[in-house]
Amino acid sequence: MVKPVLSLLGSTGSIGEQTLDVVRRRGYRVAALAANRSVDTLYRQALEFRPELVAVYDETAAEELRARLRPEGIRVTAGEEGLCEAAALPGADVTLTAVVGMVGLRPTLEAIGAGKRIALANKETLVAGGDIVMERARAKGVPILPVDSEHSAIFQSMLGCADRREVRKLLLTASGGPFFGRKRKQLSQITPAEAVAHPNWKMGRKISVDSATLMNKGLELIEAMHLFSVPPERIQVVVHRESVVHSMVEYVDGCVMAQLSSPDMRLPIQLALTYPERAELDLAPLDFAKLGSLTFAEPDEETFPALALCREAAVQGGSVPAALNGANEAAVALFLTEKIPFLAIDRLLSAFLAQYAGERLRTVEDVIRADRAGRAFIEAHAAEYTEQR
Repeated sequence: MVKPVLSLLGSTGSIGEQTLDVVRRRGYRVAALAANRSVDTLYRQALEFRPELVAVYDETAAEELRARLRPEGIRVTAGEEGLCEAAALPGADVTLTAVVGMVGLRPTLEAIGAGKRIALANKETLVAGGDIVMERARAKGVPILPVDSEHSAIFQSMLGCADRREVRKLLLTASGGPFFGRKRKQLSQITPAEAVAHPNWKMGRKISVDSATLMNKGLELIEAMHLFSVPPERIQVVVHRESVVHSMVEYVDGCVMAQLSSPDMRLPIQLALTYPERAELDLAPLDFAKLGSLTFAEPDEETFPALALCREAAVQGGSVPAALNGANEAAVALFLTEKIPFLAIDRLLSAFLAQYAGERLRTVEDVIRADRAGRAFIEAHAAEYTEQR
């Protein structure tokens, strides 16, 4: 098995740390590390993995890390340009993008332009700029391998598919988040600490909040459209509390193929790095006799309307998903700093979507403009929702 050389964007987050665990166990080489501002963690990672380059988005943090790593001979770059350089570094053949939010778009495009194989754990890249990203990837002949557990499961379930016309629909599974079974009136006093306490997965704070609102599943629906060229009406979301069935594909003959495993992100991470081969992994094996049963349910879109908002954005297309994604990032940031209540997130998103007129996406600048429109609306109207606690 050929060992990939990796550029890892978002190395200090949950996916980044789990990726480095795979790298450590497999003996892979890291050419570049990149993160937002976690200087101490980046310093520790740089000393262990000895990359050629470390990129830090925050300029002040980059200066601090540059001073600390200068004696080690490890180069440090800063800002978006630094992330783009790390993504397209000549010494790497795989770029794994695990940064959170729209910041991942330009670096991913740079990596595609440089002919890197893409292991994608940044769903916002495809949610906001999917048409542009997939078009460039096809033009360059660059494979994009999903790292999200759900999309990896669909990818694996389609490996025997000779023609996409054989696919009837995709079934995205959702854990239901920490508030499954509750009604809307029970969510008025939810705190950030409660919202980030996911029952099955270890994830970052922003993604955990998205899981609690079901926004994460809506974003994954849009991402799946682009990855697998399937329209939104042929993507179904089902709540599966056990997080054992990671997603499914239903074919035109009625056959349903599924990928099952213990909930451990190292599996889709490692597969994205080793594909088309598989490698051993110390994953807890499934004991079906002890599992007993697996349950499935319809999502409660009345209590958690974010999923329906994403589906509406997907149908409208153009700049609408990018704008909604930007609005969501801004709203979640306000909730995490306790400036708006939990239920204000989807109220704000619904209000934004009702008044936003989308446009066709032709360039990255179009994506950025849509993203800014979403953020600007949240900033302008958030105060109207602070009293709705």
